[in-house]
Amino acid sequence: MAQKSPPDSRGKSGKSKAAADREARLKQALKANMARRKAQARARAQDDHTGTAPDAPDKGQ
Repeated sequence: MAQKSPPDSRGKSGKSKAAADREARLKQALKANMARRKAQARARAQDDHTGTAPDAPDKGQ
């Protein structure tokens, strides 16, 4: 019988590890992006509620 060569260690397992790492980075970036958007939305809602934005130019001058 012929001996089988060992499977290449860089095969699918390397790609799936890279894909998993990429997926984790994307998940973390999405979570940070959503947190930033929520904070922006809360700030805009607060500005709308008070009637003026803190960095809005004064229209009287």
